[in-house]
Amino acid sequence: MDAMIEQLTQFTSDNIIPFGYNLIAALVIFIVGKWLASRVGNSVDAVLSKKLDPTVSRFVGNLANIALLAVVVIAALDRLGLETTSLIAIVGAAGLAVGLALKDSLGNFASGVMLIVFRPFKVGDFVEAGGAMGVVREIRIFATIFTTGDNKVISVPNGSIMGGNIINYSQMPTRRVDMTVGVGYGSDLGKVKTVLKDILVADERVLKDPAPVVAVMELGDSSVNLVVRPWVNSADYWAVLWDTTETIKRRFDEEGIEIPFPQMDLHLSKPE
Repeated sequence: MDAMIEQLTQFTSDNIIPFGYNLIAALVIFIVGKWLASRVGNSVDAVLSKKLDPTVSRFVGNLANIALLAVVVIAALDRLGLETTSLIAIVGAAGLAVGLALKDSLGNFASGVMLIVFRPFKVGDFVEAGGAMGVVREIRIFATIFTTGDNKVISVPNGSIMGGNIINYSQMPTRRVDMTVGVGYGSDLGKVKTVLKDILVADERVLKDPAPVVAVMELGDSSVNLVVRPWVNSADYWAVLWDTTETIKRRFDEEGIEIPFPQMDLHLSKPE
């Protein structure tokens, strides 16, 4: 009996008590580590939210929290005496597999962060990017939402936007309206240019500086082509383009200036 008690005492001293200490230490590591991971994640979120979009800062903060929590769990298991080398290998392999599976999504996320950081456009801008054109409605982590002129909603992956050209039509306060006007070869070019300049001067939306340009651009197959290039505020671009085009047609009709259509002169000769 005494021998059995002695063996039990020895077993307890050699195994149970050390395991108890290790279990308590592991719990302390987990609890404290979890608290620290949460604090670090919140701190990262708070710091980044001052410079980045709240969605991005929150995502990065949660990512930091999860990464630190994984380290804490591995440290706690190691304190218990469990073999963690194989666990780390499994976690690493799983992370690699997930990374490969989510390669495009991670690329879109990285592009979303770059869009928010570098801001080539903002919500409300009229933009052409990623094969779409419209007003930016929302910049999300993985995609940007556009609203087209006919009120369609387009979701464009951020990777497609950052991987191509971005044309922002709203960023600059002024824009140049480029128009080409064709007149007949028999027209008085001096009169044509005077009429065009009068149209631009009469429109209060056309800016005086830079001054609008009216010039002969080319001698086409069926017409003499002139460029008409007034500068306007960006918000007036489409209205000025449409109104000026209509006004040019009306004034040319009043002034008897011909706007030719494509034509071909055909000469027939009798066979000898």
